[in-house]
Amino acid sequence: MGKTVTLLSDLEARNAEVRETTYRIKDAPGLYLEINPNGSKIWRLRYRNPQTKKETMFTVGTFPETKCAEARPAAEEAKALVRQGIDPNTKKQRDRLRGSGKTFQEVALEWHENQIGRWKKSNAEQVMRSLELDVFPHIGKQPIDDLEAPDVLAILRRIEGRGTLPQAQKVRQRINAVFRFAVIVGYIKGNPLPENMKGAIKAYKQKHFKALTVDDLPEFLRDLAAYRSEVLRRAVEFTLLTFARTGSVRMAEWQEIDWENALWRIPAEHMKMEEPHIIPLSKQALKLLEELRPFTGDSHLIFYTSRRNQRISENAMLQVIRRIGWSDNTTIHGFRAIASSTLKENGFTHEVVEKQLAHQGRDKIAGAYDYMARYMGERKNMMQWWADFLDEQQHGRGKVIIGNFAQGRA
Repeated sequence: MGKTVTLLSDLEARNAEVRETTYRIKDAPGLYLEINPNGSKIWRLRYRNPQTKKETMFTVGTFPETKCAEARPAAEEAKALVRQGIDPNTKKQRDRLRGSGKTFQEVALEWHENQIGRWKKSNAEQVMRSLELDVFPHIGKQPIDDLEAPDVLAILRRIEGRGTLPQAQKVRQRINAVFRFAVIVGYIKGNPLPENMKGAIKAYKQKHFKALTVDDLPEFLRDLAAYRSEVLRRAVEFTLLTFARTGSVRMAEWQEIDWENALWRIPAEHMKMEEPHIIPLSKQALKLLEELRPFTGDSHLIFYTSRRNQRISENAMLQVIRRIGWSDNTTIHGFRAIASSTLKENGFTHEVVEKQLAHQGRDKIAGAYDYMARYMGERKNMMQWWADFLDEQQHGRGKVIIGNFAQGRA
């Protein structure tokens, strides 16, 4: 005959003695009533984790809130999960997270906080502004597990209505990132957004920066030379000579110029990718800076106009291009494109050109100085060649040989 199992009654459970140490009273197979020194009585199910195969405990409930007749079927439900290969403790934790009632805004702020270490400060602020402006007012206070794709689509349609399609794409990506984060940490079971929303939102075709051609250079350089502002004209000329990014030029300080070695040492905080960078300065670039000293040498900034401690505006150099009549042909960023294509067409290697453009990130084993100084000899030659090439285009002095000039150099 099978062994008779004696089950606890509610009366027996209520009258169970409290001792100085924790002990358990057996009930149904695997189920125990745990009696603790503080007087608490907890239903525990002993089981073997289907993943780790280790013996562990599952809390079924507390007595008297969970009566004996309720604890047994609850324990059987947990056993059924184990037979299906599901750990009841893990499932309970996930269910608790999903039922947390967290709002989209709460989860988005948690996601944003986790990303700050990976982003530039300005980028983190930009992401937060877009959420505060376009997202939180509409779905911020809603439980994240209640949201569906049409809720997000309504937000994107509002942004489209302002005529800012690129912003709609960015906001979609950010909302999607929040949903993916929520899935990973267990707040929601699945991402309500499809992999893409083609057809639901308007397509945005990215425009490439307008850039000069070599044939444009003679006339462009002569028009630029005639521009009346001593500082802004030289800012544009310096940007063309160095093909640096606009932000680095705007923030450039006199202390960054290494006159002895003819180098512009740009600190990380003045670079887009937050990595320090070195730009070899041609004779023409050094002469330009010397000529600029009487105008801005009283400031730490190389380029300023009205106030000594205020950088030129983001659009100041673009305004120069517009005023000399070339805004339909190029942007300031376009200087990088013509420099890159011209140098590569004339034999300078892809690696050297890309390194000077600061397109290549530092590999993990490279030291900071080795990284910045890589290909320095070739880069110095290249930057002088480029400055001489621009002189030739403007003045026609015949100093620069066009062709595979760089391939024969060591």
